Amino acid sequence: MQWVIPAEENAAFVCQMEQVLDVYEQPYDADFPVVCLDESPKQLLDYQEFTASNGQPHRDSEYVRRGVVELFVATEPLRGWRELTVENDTTKPPRGCSLWPG
Repeated sequence: MQWVIPAEENAAFVCQMEQVLDVYEQPYDADFPVVCLDESPKQLLDYQEFTASNGQPHRDSEYVRRGVVELFVATEPLRGWRELTVENDTTKPPRGCSLWPG
């Protein structure tokens, strides 16, 4: 992957990114864990599958939209821990995830 940094933002961006990366180089400390949070909406799509006359399976290019879910991920990379929660309600943080702000 190639990073594209706008020319006018180079120095400030690199400085901030180096500070973030420095956190990951520190040794693990259970009293001060490094926890990362992320969320991502995902569409639920339903494709029609069929078998062609030659016996080959195919999936139609048309789909039916079956809604959206929100993926919430909390990780503690230095400990090797992660939690993934999938929620149908995209307006609220995940239930039972005490790490999520809000």
